Amino acid sequence: MAEENPAKESCIRIAEEVPVTAVDYINQESWDSFFTSKGTDDFCEWYADWPQFRTSLKNLLSFQLAEELDHFSFPLLQPLPEEVSILVPACGASRLSEHLYDEGFTDITNVDFSMVVIEAMMKRNISVRPEMKWRVMDITNTTFPSGIFDAIVDKGGLDILMDSEHGPRSGPLSYITEVKRLLKAGGRYICLTLAEPLVLDLLFSKFRFGWKINLYTISDEASPGTTTQQTFMLVAEKSYLTVVSGIVPFMDVSFVETQGIQVDELLEALIRENTIREEYSKSTDKWYSLEELKQGVNGNIRVIESGRVIKLFLGETGISRFFYTCVLLDAPPETGPFSKQFLVLFLQKSQASQKILASEFQQRLVLQSFKAARLLIIVLDSSFYHLFSDDMREDAGYFVAELCQVGDDDTVAEFTADGGRIEGIKQNKIVHQVSSVFTGRISVEDVRYNQSQDITFRRLYLERAESLMHSEAPLSTEAFRQKKGKPKKIDSHASSGVKVEHKILTTGFHKGVIAGLLLFSTHSKRTTKAGGLVKTVIIGLGPGILPMFMRNRLPSLKIEVVELDPAVLNVASNYFGFTEDERLKVYITDAIKFVREKANSEADGSKVDLLIIDVDSSDSSSGLISPEADFVEESFLLTVKDSLSDKGLFIFKLIPKHYFTSMRAPVYAKLKRVFGNLYHMYVDDGFIEIIFAVKKEAPVELDEVCKALERSLLANYKMHPWINNVLHDSKLIKPLLLP
Repeated sequence: MAEENPAKESCIRIAEEVPVTAVDYINQESWDSFFTSKGTDDFCEWYADWPQFRTSLKNLLSFQLAEELDHFSFPLLQPLPEEVSILVPACGASRLSEHLYDEGFTDITNVDFSMVVIEAMMKRNISVRPEMKWRVMDITNTTFPSGIFDAIVDKGGLDILMDSEHGPRSGPLSYITEVKRLLKAGGRYICLTLAEPLVLDLLFSKFRFGWKINLYTISDEASPGTTTQQTFMLVAEKSYLTVVSGIVPFMDVSFVETQGIQVDELLEALIRENTIREEYSKSTDKWYSLEELKQGVNGNIRVIESGRVIKLFLGETGISRFFYTCVLLDAPPETGPFSKQFLVLFLQKSQASQKILASEFQQRLVLQSFKAARLLIIVLDSSFYHLFSDDMREDAGYFVAELCQVGDDDTVAEFTADGGRIEGIKQNKIVHQVSSVFTGRISVEDVRYNQSQDITFRRLYLERAESLMHSEAPLSTEAFRQKKGKPKKIDSHASSGVKVEHKILTTGFHKGVIAGLLLFSTHSKRTTKAGGLVKTVIIGLGPGILPMFMRNRLPSLKIEVVELDPAVLNVASNYFGFTEDERLKVYITDAIKFVREKANSEADGSKVDLLIIDVDSSDSSSGLISPEADFVEESFLLTVKDSLSDKGLFIFKLIPKHYFTSMRAPVYAKLKRVFGNLYHMYVDDGFIEIIFAVKKEAPVELDEVCKALERSLLANYKMHPWINNVLHDSKLIKPLLLP
């Protein structure tokens, strides 16, 4: 019977033999022990066996057009099987790679963190499948360069990471980030999964923007006397970041009608997700492809047209490793003379570069500053880390060359990555760098601006965050003075002797937070049972500038900071002077879990008076720069409301990506369903929107409260400079009115 249907036998042996606890599933030693005891010859397949999905998988990996694949894009020249580079993560002892190799797909890299199974599988295959590669590596933190695989075939790896002990916000998120980074433009993530609710939530949300998704059922029959679940194959194709596509399911009607709760839950999740995607697809901006421009949809691209601004995406399946988000600007002749005919400007992700993409006025200022007749701005997001500028020039070269053909003669493009000019940086030095599984590279940098009068600012950069720079603070001028009063050069070594100023805020968001919390605290006359202190939770430590300021300036606060990454705490302590005491504590844990525990607690005084989110998105395809998309899901917003005291206040910043300004409306709608009392303000030239959600349903009379706040501050703090900022910013807060 096993020979006739090996899939049935595998179901039985999996249930009996794999590590059984959640902790064991992600424990390297447990898997080493398992593979040592069983050996690779006594193998078992997860979920489905090769004959059940052979045809579908071959079509997907061959990039061949088939009726059920017409949702996807295909290269003009279809690659031969041996030319398709494939990654198989968490390969274990499965025969999947061997079957693919025997079908002609010889460029396969297998990865598993168990050295025992990698050594055994390499020994088993080295003579009969010599081109197959095997690597001992953690799939949540690989060392491969970006954009090198055409396909990633995951047979149960994600499901294993989604264990109940750790949840989706640690290993699984890091793994999905790696998947996105490693795939080429047009590459495909093929995930065989049981499609349980947590897995679907992660896959649907993290492959929402810039991915085309098909969902298939895998033919399977339950073995007599065993309980099995249906296996599904989700295929996500890397597309343009400006595209939101609905998920296309391929399921036989008779199959759906005969299945139970597993399929019912999947269909419900599918309907919810496609509804969300339809909302997000209503972008008002028009983006063009290079092919559309060559066809003349926006004038003659071979002629510089005075004042023309075009938003476009570059990249093509089978030609480039990446897709690029760009703005093409043609200068008016009267702004000449020009020192460059055609300049390509690579901008690293930052708030400054995002502002440029969001504002045509900012774009024209950049064009003038570089004195170019034609300027192509390419803004790089978090998917481009681990990539060198020469790689990007080579990868984008074909498309840049097409835009160089101006007039009768080809124009040679000049390339630059002079982002310092955009931000007005006069001098900068890297003080410290460290890598983290959660955050990627963390950098501390000291900078001086052209107009900063020799004041040095210390910045924190988080590589995987969409805004890159979290925040900055001025260094004490005393630390950079010599006896004669001349400024010293920036010290690029350890931070000893350098003092970070904790009584000044420089970012618009942090200033707005202080204005809002004081304004609404005045309105509610808030008190708590925690020794008369206002219980405050800040999600996201960063360099610790905001909590340190709040502790120093607002003695009525008792502050708890939630940070997922211990490396961030170490950097904040060692390079930004962050310290804890009885009024300021840091908890290294998952934020959603922390807030849920607050919401579920019935202990006296356990609720939160003030909850602040200071975390930017780490997902380049989330459609948001800030916050993390998980923090504006309705389920989390409900948890936040339950965690707040009766007079509680929830604050976060909302920054949609430049090509998804329509994302505000769905976020507003979710907020309105949870909180009936919403306010907002804009800072940084309208780039950042700060949301204030008040749990108490009674509306706030803002004019009266502003006057009361002014009387209170002047009576208690006189006229400190930061008080002026609070009084000014508090008057910018308005009710959030929904259409």
